[in-house]
Amino acid sequence: MTKSQIEKFKEALLAKLAELSQSSDRRDEIQIERAPDSLDDLQNMLQRDLAVAQLNRDARLIREIQRALARIEDGSYGVCLHCEEEISPRRLHAVPWAALCIKCQERADASQQETETVPGDEPFFESQAYFADAA
Repeated sequence: MTKSQIEKFKEALLAKLAELSQSSDRRDEIQIERAPDSLDDLQNMLQRDLAVAQLNRDARLIREIQRALARIEDGSYGVCLHCEEEISPRRLHAVPWAALCIKCQERADASQQETETVPGDEPFFESQAYFADAA
């Protein structure tokens, strides 16, 4: 990868970082306000939950961008952290903060999906409640 390509990626990363830093002013949206109506309270709670989720996503993305900028500085940008193969420029244009090549990212995503279990998401016969009732 040429220095001019790396500079373009760095500019894109810095622009995204600035955009996310400006949008972090959403903290006002998580302020707890009591409403006279319980439905309004519920709606406020849901809006707070959405705002918190967005703040968490933004914070995670900021960390990923900062790591990508650090990789630019140490000369390892554009190299997969897992297999050490070059990350395709096409992928970097789409996701400039990418730390993994597409193959390793797909494996990481599949592995994460296998380990993520949501309570109540398993079939009923596999849940402990079924076995407790059957005994």
